Parts: sequence; C-alpha cells; structure tokens
Amino acid sequence: ASVANKGVSARFVTAPFSALGQNTRIPSRNATCLALPTNQPINPARNVGNRMRVDNMEQPFHPLYNYAYMTDSAEGLILVDVNTLADGEPRNNNLKRALTWNPSGVLNGARHITIGGCYLYISTPRGIVIVSVDDPLKPMLVAEVALNDVRFSALQFRYLFVVDAEGLKAIDVTNPGQPRVIAKNTIRLQNARSVFVARTYAYVAAGEDGLVIVDVEKPEAMREYQRFSGSGALADARDVIVGTTNASLFAYVADAKSGLNVLQLTSPESQPKFYGFSPEPKPQLIASYRTGKPALSLSRGLERDRGVDETGNQVAVFGRRGARPLDLQEMRKLFMDDASRPWYVTDEPASSPVARK
Repeated sequence: ASVANKGVSARFVTAPFSALGQNTRIPSRNATCLALPTNQPINPARNVGNRMRVDNMEQPFHPLYNYAYMTDSAEGLILVDVNTLADGEPRNNNLKRALTWNPSGVLNGARHITIGGCYLYISTPRGIVIVSVDDPLKPMLVAEVALNDVRFSALQFRYLFVVDAEGLKAIDVTNPGQPRVIAKNTIRLQNARSVFVARTYAYVAAGEDGLVIVDVEKPEAMREYQRFSGSGALADARDVIVGTTNASLFAYVADAKSGLNVLQLTSPESQPKFYGFSPEPKPQLIASYRTGKPALSLSRGLERDRGVDETGNQVAVFGRRGARPLDLQEMRKLFMDDASRPWYVTDEPASSPVARK
C-alpha cells in the first residue's frame, strides 16, 4: 500500500511492474498527444455499483475516468482502458484499445487534446473540435470552432485558451455546445506552439520569441505582459509547464535548440509581493540542461487536491462524511443566473433593469 509513499524507504519491491510481464504500448499510425482526465492516483472501480461508499456520501466515479485519451493525426481519437494497471492484479497488465473514433474524418490531423470533465477539446489544423465523452464508448460531436492551424489549448473555468497560426486566442466555452471566439482579442505571435494557464497569467511557448507571458485576468480583454528569452537561451520554445514549489513559482520550458530550461517566476528575492493569489511573475533563468535531441514537449506535474472536475464529477475523497464537492448544477448556481447567463459586474445602479449581480 505504501509503494508510492516517499516516506517509505524499505526496498521491498524489485520493480514498479509485474515480474509476469506487461505491455503498455498501443500501436497507432501517428500518435500526437496523450491525456488523462486527472493525473492524481485514482481507482475508479472502488466506488461504483455494489462497492459504493454510501455511508460517506461519496459520488461514483464517472466512466470517463477508466480511460486514457490519445489523438492520432490519421486515426482520430483513441481510448485505452487503463484500469488494469490499478486493480492489483499483476497478470492482466496489457493495455488494449477500447475505441477508435473519427467520423467523416472530423479529427484528421488531430495534434493535441485537452480534457475538461466530460468534454474533450481537440486541436486540428482546421480548428477546435469539441467532443462529449459522457458515454465514453459512444462519443458525440458537440461543436466545431473554425480557426487557422490550431496547435494547443488550455482550459480554465469558462474559457479555452488556444494558440494557432495567428497567436493566442480565447474561446468562451461556458456552454460547450455553443462556443464563442472572443472577437478582437488576439495576442499576435509569429510562432506560438503551446500555452499553460496558471491563475491570472497565460504562459506561451512562442518559438523564437521565447516565453510570452499574457495577463488573462480578464479573458475577454487579454494583454501581453512580458516576453522573456533568457538572453537568447530560449531560441525555439516549444512547450511550457508551470508549477509551484514552496513559496516559488517555476516555469519549465522545452526549447528545441537549447533543451530544458528552468525559469523561476517568483521568489522572496525577486518579487517581494510573492504572497497572494497571483503575484506578478518576474522570470529568471536559473538552470538549463542540453538534451541530446530537440526538446519538444513536457508532461504535466501532479495537480494536487482537486476534488471535482469541470462538469461536476467527483475525483477525490474529502475525508469526512458528507464533505463531497459540488455537482455541476450546484456549481453553475455560483456563476450563472436563472436564465443561464454568467453573472457579471456592472456600473449600472441597482435599480436599473439591466443591472445584475
């Protein structure tokens, strides 16, 4: 039970896999991206059917958590059941395809996938394809957003941030079935490759422009905050991941020319106001590692303490009876009015007919 506990130092296992062998390879024609609904350690089978923990008032795991989701530029969407690696049975650790889906070639050229609860946001050369996996083995095409050569996307709350041939854009996905590209709201970039959103800032790996930091506190009025090249160290930035360690925020940048670069974004020395929800980043290049081949991509770090996903599905146990997270309808009451419109702040007087909270 404590194999993954870093506080356990005894060498009581010989390897992290079964001595009986395993096969975690899924052959495909041209795989481009792989994503999990959560990177927290989970076991969906423990809380479904007759194993439901009713006494603790937990919600069942949604079936979408049984799968890894892969895009392939030729085959479209591929689902793989990965529960076999978490069931404690060492004799069945052989992954197999559960589904291949690409109706009418809608996912031809697929290159990236972002998961937000029951919805997949898939990047293709023609735009964003939104797919529902509420029934994972029967995906449904929800909507398509026409854009020019989409490379990457990142989801935060009601907005999908997208990089395409023109730069960084924002799409309102409050209703995934009716996505809305925010007009006159493009951060122009020559070669944006990927984007990571952390609180009120978006970090764009922008090729020869290095790391471009964008203020997205107001997603419908984004503004460029800073461009950082590390005195030329970031000459072909391809991917960026942001994470926190203690009181400091770090950006890890994969650069095709210089390898892996580590940027310290906040620290008590560089940013006296490093406390708070979202302090202004002050990037400093603190480490580099030259890779043997071009560094093109990075994996996400552990996203800790997440109890629920974007569509109200419980992910983690809160540890006390009745302490479940809000479901989708309960969450929507916090940011949507009775007419399913987002609440907004207005300068109109309270007596005005157009004023809402």
